[in-house]
Amino acid sequence: MRILYLIPARSGSKGLPGKNVKLLGNKPLVTYSIDFALQNMKEDDELCISTNDQDVIKIANDLGIDLPFVRPDELAADASSSYDVIMHALKHYEENRKNFDFVLLLQPTSPFRNNEDIENLFLNYSDDTEMVVTVKNSKENPYFTLFEENEFGFLDKSKIGDFQRRQDCPEVFAFNGSMYLFKVSALLEKKISEFKKIKKVVMPEERSIDIDTIADWTLAEFYLDKQ
Repeated sequence: MRILYLIPARSGSKGLPGKNVKLLGNKPLVTYSIDFALQNMKEDDELCISTNDQDVIKIANDLGIDLPFVRPDELAADASSSYDVIMHALKHYEENRKNFDFVLLLQPTSPFRNNEDIENLFLNYSDDTEMVVTVKNSKENPYFTLFEENEFGFLDKSKIGDFQRRQDCPEVFAFNGSMYLFKVSALLEKKISEFKKIKKVVMPEERSIDIDTIADWTLAEFYLDKQ
């Protein structure tokens, strides 16, 4: 089983500019994901940091990591999808006669992971699985607290159900942005949005921080201090 550990770290964040290289505690945010990858990689695995950010490149080089490429500008725009970034990386390695069974996507905006989380990721994989993803229990529930505006301008529940309390609703989950384990053969067949065979690994709230705003950053500092 050969795994491509892929860290997507483009420049140009609108919510929190420069967040990937901003110091969280005593090291840049992106370094948490780099360290996690290096700690878990096996001999045949590969680490790929897909970035167009010169500061991220310098951080990687200072750690002794040579980047295989600089991400093209057309894949570093706000509208660029994770799927396009993944496929670009896979194509690069294929052209260099390197193929992988899985891609493990580690978003640098999710710094808190531990060995139990990644062990559970692989334990939950089976041969008929297209993706295993980390999630958190969602406080918002489509049966109770989520609504969509209808054609008349009124709010309808996103999912119909006769529940009087949120606690009685079916349990729902939200991607927490931390880890995505993709089967490469599935990626070659269809887009991620078309995946149907997805399994989950539930992570606790304190490890499910996905940093996009200054409020997220402040919460991450709080949890880091508690650790």
